[in-house]
Amino acid sequence: MVIFLYGCAELEGFNSTTNTNKQLYSSKGFALIYDQKLFENGTIKKKLYNDDINIIHSKLNANTYVEITNLDNLKSLKARVSAKSDYPNFFNVLITKKVAKILDLDFNNPYVEISQIKKNKTFIAKEGTIFEEEKKVAGTVSIDKIEIDIISSTETSADVKTKKDFKYIIFISDFYYKDSATNLKKKLYYQTGINNFVVRKINNKKYRLLVGPFESFDALKSTYISLNNLGFDELNIYKE
Repeated sequence: MVIFLYGCAELEGFNSTTNTNKQLYSSKGFALIYDQKLFENGTIKKKLYNDDINIIHSKLNANTYVEITNLDNLKSLKARVSAKSDYPNFFNVLITKKVAKILDLDFNNPYVEISQIKKNKTFIAKEGTIFEEEKKVAGTVSIDKIEIDIISSTETSADVKTKKDFKYIIFISDFYYKDSATNLKKKLYYQTGINNFVVRKINNKKYRLLVGPFESFDALKSTYISLNNLGFDELNIYKE
């Protein structure tokens, strides 16, 4: 299910209108779901209200159109970034609980993909109905309209919720030469003491350096922060 939110303000997207070939931002990782304590203890700098639909990003400007997808059930929300503000680097987006509930996120495993959308893209709802929860959203958020796009899937939401596996990998980089990937693997092992780095052959001209899989959120977060401290900023997290 995809929910579209439209407003009246002009877009000021991350993608420059003078450079149409610039790659749009996309990231897979974990959403940080807002809690008042995060603001009170200084973890985040912006105070939010969980009854509102708010999306905060550390790199994308306010009013940038994005799509957030719950990668466990494929429910998606298309809306604008509310503000640009910092939060812990491990997370790829900061959202309110209302957004999390619309996406039906598991609060203990909020695995999402956030993708920037071209500001001149036209959204057309294929089919759908505004359910009661979406009607409540429409009544409490200042928007012009809400459109629903149903995406077919072989799995039902009930099937998805029964899955308990937590196995994620961190994508570090792709290399043309296997030796280059292997050398960085060895260097990172000596620097971090982490022993589950792996080099995978994608094809004859691409070798991928990964770390994982991780079977707990804490182990994943610890490794991510270790790599982040070494200067690896744009790390994507993938589910095995």
